[in-house]
Amino acid sequence: MSYDLSIQGLSIGFGDGRKEKNVVNNIAFDLQQGRRLAIVGESGSGKSITALSILGLLPETAQIQGEILWNGKNLLSLSNQEIRRIRGREIAMIFQEPMTALNPLFTVGNQIAETVAIHEVSWSKSQCLDRALQMLEKVGLPDAKNKLKVYPHQLSGGQRQRVMIAMALSTKPKLLIADEPTTALDVNLRQQILNLILELQNDPDGQGMSVLLITHDLHLVKKFAQDVAVMYQGKIVEQGTVQEIFQNPQLPYTQTLINSRPENKLLPILPLATEILKVDQISVTYPIPRAGWDQFKKVFSPPNLKYVLNGVSFNLRQGETIGVIGESGSGKTTLGMALLGLSPGIFAKVEGSVDVFGKPWLSLTDSHRRPLRAKVQVIFQDPFGSLSPRMSVREIIGEGLSVHAKNLSPSQIDQMVTDVLLEVGLDKSSAERYPHEFSGGQRQRIAIARALILKPEILILDEPTSALDVTIQKQVLSLLTDLQLKYNLAYVFITHDLAVVQAMSHRLMVLQNGAVVEQGDTQEVIQHPQHTYTRNLINAAF
Repeated sequence: MSYDLSIQGLSIGFGDGRKEKNVVNNIAFDLQQGRRLAIVGESGSGKSITALSILGLLPETAQIQGEILWNGKNLLSLSNQEIRRIRGREIAMIFQEPMTALNPLFTVGNQIAETVAIHEVSWSKSQCLDRALQMLEKVGLPDAKNKLKVYPHQLSGGQRQRVMIAMALSTKPKLLIADEPTTALDVNLRQQILNLILELQNDPDGQGMSVLLITHDLHLVKKFAQDVAVMYQGKIVEQGTVQEIFQNPQLPYTQTLINSRPENKLLPILPLATEILKVDQISVTYPIPRAGWDQFKKVFSPPNLKYVLNGVSFNLRQGETIGVIGESGSGKTTLGMALLGLSPGIFAKVEGSVDVFGKPWLSLTDSHRRPLRAKVQVIFQDPFGSLSPRMSVREIIGEGLSVHAKNLSPSQIDQMVTDVLLEVGLDKSSAERYPHEFSGGQRQRIAIARALILKPEILILDEPTSALDVTIQKQVLSLLTDLQLKYNLAYVFITHDLAVVQAMSHRLMVLQNGAVVEQGDTQEVIQHPQHTYTRNLINAAF
């Protein structure tokens, strides 16, 4: 039996019927069994809405027209019970934001096992957990057996993404919808996941799984997909094979997407630039839980410790950017949290010293640290989790001013919010809306605006462009560079994207298992890597 997907005349709108707004307009494409189709386009172009409509996951207020044919059946005409039989078993989806897609109240193992149990009703709980362990090992999650027992918040962003991928693949679906599946993954793991999907496609048991890839990573599309559909403002404006689109794009918009590579506009650091951040031998450890009698004995003996960071040292001068790269779980985000003086975890122990503007940042009391907070800001990796769903964009961005600039009037705050929204490429009308009304990339721009409005001297950026399409990524990176040149800002730039770090950083620090394995001038490290791990990262990226 051939499992083909055919979308014909699909339009999706939202509204009350009088003020309906279409976000997808009369699109059509086919995906044959065993093929890999990538849908690319800017944030808000309708890519994710299209994917959600296939599985019947749009809200009831959505107005849908057209046909979504799967194996000859129109999915739009099926009942909820009928679509549930297909969802997960025949068609599975990897969602864009793993932290919001995973249940925080259940362990990773139970969540994957539950997905298997729904479709394998004759299996025992232990069999379902065995499949969960098998899939976690396949997606390269380290210490997979113990990870079965942890909760989503105990994993890094990249590790949570791997859990989502393992869950989606656990039922061996006929169609895998992957919405930005490798956004939070480092280049080595990205290649590993792509190889896994290709392996499952060629597995005789998989019967030729099809893949619908939604992404803004054109390098990924070029390496992985066979066919491409380009979306712009809710319409498919160009489609063809990968070779046709990349070698001979017809529309200016497609040409802009393909040519949107980060540009290096860095200026050399002034020889007498002031050192404003000094990190000396910072380490972060967690106690390893014991079981049974050992758990009781821990009262009388020191706990075993796990090093997430181990003796990391560097300095940062005004106007300088230091890039931090490494695999998911290598300690990059933990380093950022430690630099901010935020606890990486309830049981975490931070050792070493962090001097900010010559002051011992980690040992300062909250009252003494508060005046410096405006000068040290952060952009988090997960924009949805870091934005309050109960606050408007105006309130989110202006909140910092109400704390650190109490002398400003409401009209002055409104004007500053409008200015910074325009700087990050959002319309001023966005100020009255709420985070759930924006795409993932748009939410990341809101998070960037919230940090920029205080005009900090040190900005810690944790994967700041991971959720952005290539054109917006280029704009945001250009904006960050311009702001650095204008205000002499210093950046700690945490990323797994070597093309971004090559364009943005003066110096590069490579982390592996919490330790620095290589550090130096960015161009020197990339062109002449000394450590085997660094060479592997670079080879996987380029």
